[in-house]
Amino acid sequence: MTVADDAVAAPAATPTPGSGRRCENCGALLLGEHCHVCGQPTKGLVRHFSSVLGDFFDTVFNIDSRVLRTLGPLLIHPGFLSLEYFAGRRVRYVTPMRLFLFLSLVAFFAVQGRIEFNEDSGRVHVAGDRNDDSFERATTPEQVRAISATASAELAKARKEVENVPGGAFGLDIARQKIQEKADARIARLQEISKAKADGKLIPEDREKNGKSFDFPVNGKDWDPETNPIAFGWLPAPLNRMLNRRMGHAREVLKASNSEKPVVDALFNVLPQTLIVLMPIFALMLKLAYWFKRRLYMEHLIVALHSHSFIALAVTLAVTLSWLREWLAPTDGFLNLAFGWALGLTIAWIPLYVLIMQKRVYAQ
Repeated sequence: MTVADDAVAAPAATPTPGSGRRCENCGALLLGEHCHVCGQPTKGLVRHFSSVLGDFFDTVFNIDSRVLRTLGPLLIHPGFLSLEYFAGRRVRYVTPMRLFLFLSLVAFFAVQGRIEFNEDSGRVHVAGDRNDDSFERATTPEQVRAISATASAELAKARKEVENVPGGAFGLDIARQKIQEKADARIARLQEISKAKADGKLIPEDREKNGKSFDFPVNGKDWDPETNPIAFGWLPAPLNRMLNRRMGHAREVLKASNSEKPVVDALFNVLPQTLIVLMPIFALMLKLAYWFKRRLYMEHLIVALHSHSFIALAVTLAVTLSWLREWLAPTDGFLNLAFGWALGLTIAWIPLYVLIMQKRVYAQ
């Protein structure tokens, strides 16, 4: 008999009568930390609180060497964890569901903290933003155009400073477009007011100011959660109704506060639950897309959990790099450029990772 056989056979030895511990539930002799007859563990809740707390964190977060063995391959080796799981090598890594829940929570807190930091520091404030009433104070189209030109010039200058940073100009381009749209809307509103006064009519209601600008067309008509709801064919009817209710609530919050922050807070409150609900649906879509691969539904669910865990980890890393860049390298220089490149590569790696993962797991 080999040493390995001895290691396997040794626990099977029957203790002599009267020796060793016995199960407090059925009285059987204990051969380990769980009774081999009834399955009851030897550890209960009646012990030192520090020991109970340690077991809780170990159960929930798996804070041990498995974390290091999991996060590295998850970030740089697409599909590795899923293939390892399918091959039966599971105990050395954090379980897929636990990994997804933990990284999702970390990502949500990171993004929300980043948004609050930006609001407190004022770094995302530009002329023409929703919280800036420069356009609202303008009473003539000429004043609106002057404000728009000033804000656009500031953004153009900022864009020139980050033009060598991958992805650095993307947000500035969006901000510039937003300013132009807001300027056009204000000019149209002033012209609407001027025409109403000239015709001796009542000034019409401002659709954007009372929140109706949240609407969008559905089947050629304005969206409404009750009379003209949006409906995704691949979602069950109850989920479609829940989605429309949530969007209607967001519209009312936006209308009442004239600020985007309550909507962002509401989004982060429901996003974790929404992702958990949609995860099985995403796995079902993978099942249909790879029907001829003859894989079990649970295999597709494992792939979905690992891919979304990576996305949460990448988002957390991107937020961290962005924060470190503003903290350690707020001005131009090598360190600022290095953080910019790292941030751009992290963002570019997300779609590429998912593509490579699908090809490896499904052998395409």
